[in-house]
Amino acid sequence: MSERKEFKAESRRLLDLMINSIYTHKEIFLRELISNASDALDKYSLKNHKMPEKLTIRIDLKEENRTLTISDNGIGMTREELEENLGTIAKSGSLAFKEELKKAKEEKENAEAAENADAPVSNDVDIIGQFGVGFYSAFMVSKHVDVISKAAGSEDAWCWSSDGADGYTIEPAVRTDHGTTITMTLKDDDDVESYSRYLDSYTISNLIKKYSDYIRYPIEMDFTTQKMVEATKDSDNPEFEDVTETRVVNSMVPLWKKPKSEITDEEFDQFYMEQFGSYTKPLEHLFFSLEGNTSFTALLYVPSKRPENFFTNAYKPGLQLYSRGVMIENRCESLLPDYLRFVQGLVDSQDLSLNISREMLQHDHQLRFIKKQIEKKVLSALKSMQEKHPEDYLTFWKNFGLSIKAGIYDSQGANKDKLQDLLMYPTSDEGKFKSLKQFVESMPEEDKDIFYLSGKNTATLEKLPAAAKLKSKGYPVLFLSDEIDEFIMQLIGEYDGHAFRNAAQGDLDLDSEEEKEELKSQNEANKELLDYMNEALPEVSEVRLSNRLVDDPVMLVAGDGLSFEMEHLFGMFAEQAGEAPMDGLKASRNLEINPNNPIWTVLRADFATDKDAVKDIAEVLYDQACLIQGFAIKDPVEYSRKISALLARSVK
Repeated sequence: MSERKEFKAESRRLLDLMINSIYTHKEIFLRELISNASDALDKYSLKNHKMPEKLTIRIDLKEENRTLTISDNGIGMTREELEENLGTIAKSGSLAFKEELKKAKEEKENAEAAENADAPVSNDVDIIGQFGVGFYSAFMVSKHVDVISKAAGSEDAWCWSSDGADGYTIEPAVRTDHGTTITMTLKDDDDVESYSRYLDSYTISNLIKKYSDYIRYPIEMDFTTQKMVEATKDSDNPEFEDVTETRVVNSMVPLWKKPKSEITDEEFDQFYMEQFGSYTKPLEHLFFSLEGNTSFTALLYVPSKRPENFFTNAYKPGLQLYSRGVMIENRCESLLPDYLRFVQGLVDSQDLSLNISREMLQHDHQLRFIKKQIEKKVLSALKSMQEKHPEDYLTFWKNFGLSIKAGIYDSQGANKDKLQDLLMYPTSDEGKFKSLKQFVESMPEEDKDIFYLSGKNTATLEKLPAAAKLKSKGYPVLFLSDEIDEFIMQLIGEYDGHAFRNAAQGDLDLDSEEEKEELKSQNEANKELLDYMNEALPEVSEVRLSNRLVDDPVMLVAGDGLSFEMEHLFGMFAEQAGEAPMDGLKASRNLEINPNNPIWTVLRADFATDKDAVKDIAEVLYDQACLIQGFAIKDPVEYSRKISALLARSVK
């Protein structure tokens, strides 16, 4: 005779929370119940290590009754265990079982237990279940649940039944063998959820593939297909009949559970393309395990192509997270620093702390430890790729280099020591990409500074007047084309004792003392002309002659302090924030003129006869210098008219 028992008030509230709040997706119930069945099989195998029977999990679907049944022939439960594990929500039978195994291990050498000395009593057991919690996920999709269980070694079977928060009953039942059968009567479909989909064998099979493919016991299901029957003599039309076959729907042994020596590179690549939906092979894979207080296995990949949405909010970074082969989270962002968001792969750990459900991980020191180890391994692999496979690394850099830069930028330089050797930049050496180490090795011995130029693209930077000057002197130049590059240079400060120096800012100090004295004399001799030009250009701090130019007539040079690129960056920040740029965050503009260019001869001649012409030429030169530097000119129409007037004058 059954007796209805009420859940405790706390349990009723927790059950309501389980059904309505904790799990994001209702389909999670299947993962939870299969994991519990796997736990039960683990317990039975550990207590009966010489058992002859096959341990399996079976799923049966009955559309006419709207029932989904999950059965196992594991350790089963007594009446008391049913009430203890299912009557009190959040009671963990697995935890108690682990304690029992631990005690058995301590007594292993006891002479009284000699006959059981060969039993496997390791505390390192594949049990992840918080059975009393995960079980109640069944009520997310069920209006009634029956649990029939028979403990191994017991003659009695018991049935636990419940409609949910109203309570439960326990009464005698009939079951021939040990194990547990959970039968769920599914809820009726409504406008929000189609519960009937959980009665479709292919839907259930796909969910098993998604969450429980690597459960180490076979999960069996029946599938009905149509088979053609040979045509009879009286009819040429073939007939079909339904044929039911039982299939194992999980693969059981994940790739990362195999010894590394038994896995080929082709198998690693194939797994990547299938698991992560890629049509191309990865550049690199990392497969490693660490054991200790937190043990885990990681299988990681560096993609060979950048996803189209990689730099948008639509891209979801993170690694797949497993606990003993059961998927816990499809995109666990906590396992990667943001600058390694391009890494794909998975982590499987038996030591993760689980909160109320497997879907709500306790983000504790264990995850932080795993994240730190992954970071070290990936950075080491990238450095190795850079040294041993430079072509592959260049492919990686062109796809994901901005992420590495962001690691320095976002941390305000805190990560520079671990990331600066990974940086790659195109150079004045025919545009070849070089690391900072390679660049320093190519510098003249007497050169103290690492010169760089910033702009929108390498092709433009190669043509800048400052680049021509450095090339004529034999100095290599880094070309920076990303907006954050110069900020990164400032955060790093120096590399291997060499300071970073913007070649379009300040005095480069490349001339001999004789050249410096000659230039000083020219500026003094033409001071009146230079001052007149300066008065015509109120935006310019100083107009001066310079040896920085080779063939070009003019260029803009930023003064010491803020560079043009930093001015642009701060202006972009202000625009994104909907604010006006601050006056104090603008670089000073110096107009440098090439005294060896014919235009200087024209200016000198006009200054004696036609100062208005000097003003017009000065304004045109300034606008040209702005265009070269990437600044918008104030009045394009007026600029065009002055150019036309000067051309007409030259024709005369």
